[in-house]
Amino acid sequence: MALPTLTPEQRQAALAKAAETRTARAKLLADVRSGEISLKELLDRDDDIAKRIKVSQALRALPGVGSVKAAQLMKRADVDEARRLGGLGAQQRRKLIEAVTSK
Repeated sequence: MALPTLTPEQRQAALAKAAETRTARAKLLADVRSGEISLKELLDRDDDIAKRIKVSQALRALPGVGSVKAAQLMKRADVDEARRLGGLGAQQRRKLIEAVTSK
């Protein structure tokens, strides 16, 4: 399926929207990093910005969690490495919170 041809104005609008989304996602992850938002609060959010964050990225934003520990936590919670927050089930969310609090 071919992509639709965009006018220069449509392309600029799409680029601006993408930049705005990246900025909002970065701010949300910075809030997690600083401790203003907990993992549970992030998982409970229902907006598109939070839903599209990868689980591994959210875990790496937690203080003291790097790539290896994030992978271990995801494995313990039975979460695929490509999963995004919006695609997690209730059991996976519960297991992730338990894994993080017992790390």
